[in-house]
Formats: sequence, C-alpha cells, structure tokens
Amino acid sequence: MDQTVVLKKYANRRLYDTEKSVYVTLSDVSGYIRRGRLVSIVDAKTKEDVTAFILTQIVLEEAKKNNALLPVPFLHLIIRYGDNLLGEFFEKYLALVVENFVNHRKAMDNQFRQWLGMGLNMSEATKKNLVEMNPFRSVFDTFGQPDSKKDPDQSS
Repeated sequence: MDQTVVLKKYANRRLYDTEKSVYVTLSDVSGYIRRGRLVSIVDAKTKEDVTAFILTQIVLEEAKKNNALLPVPFLHLIIRYGDNLLGEFFEKYLALVVENFVNHRKAMDNQFRQWLGMGLNMSEATKKNLVEMNPFRSVFDTFGQPDSKKDPDQSS
C-alpha cells in the first residue's frame, strides 16, 4: 500500500479520496495523517497542489476546538514577517525540531519502560538475594534446623 493518499478538492469544497472512491471530511484526512499516511491534495479543476492550504485548514479547525494553537506573540511574528523570514524557518527547521522532539520523546518513553522492567526484575532478584545472603543463615543451619528426613522423636 502506497503511503500517500491522493485527494481531489472540488469547487464545492468537498474532498474525494481517489484510493477508496469516496468523499471524505477534514476529520477523515486528519485521521489518515494520524495513522501515518501522507496526503496529497489537488484541485480537481486546475490540478494545482492545495495540500498546504487544506492541512492548514485542518490545523486551524483543531485550534478552534482547543481555543489555542500557537502563542499570541508567535502569531504576531508570523503576520509581521510573513513568508520572508518565517517561511524558510518553517520549511527547514521547525519540521526537524518537531520530528527530533517526537523521536526523543519515544526514546525516553522506551528507556523509562526498560527502567520499570529492570525495577520489577530487580525486586525479584533482591528478594532472592536477601534470602541467600542472610548473615544469620549459617547460624540457623548449625543450630535448630531439624533434618526433615529424620523423625524428631528418634535420637541418633
């Protein structure tokens, strides 16, 4: 299965999934992306790539639900400098920063799971070692540990 889903955007703002031959919503497109698929969206009439516009629309809809997406001072910078300064930053650096953050977070989550696993295993090992390393074990073995094979009422 190809990773990229090709969608057509019609004048009535409807999106058509060419893979499944069905109309989809912005929520469906968001779901594709969350499941790891890439999307390519072209205007059905002009054949123009409108992927960035539609994905921005999805992000804005999500922001509307949460009443915030980006800090207000950052939004002011975007408006003030527009494509000139921030376009290059977004294209070259921001995606890398976010991707590195996600990878680092996954690595830390995996490391934490390993530590938890080690901690659980360490608990079992510690219990075993406490029994085996008991400093009084030899004393107990010498005095008062009856031999289970002998009858305690019989004397040797």
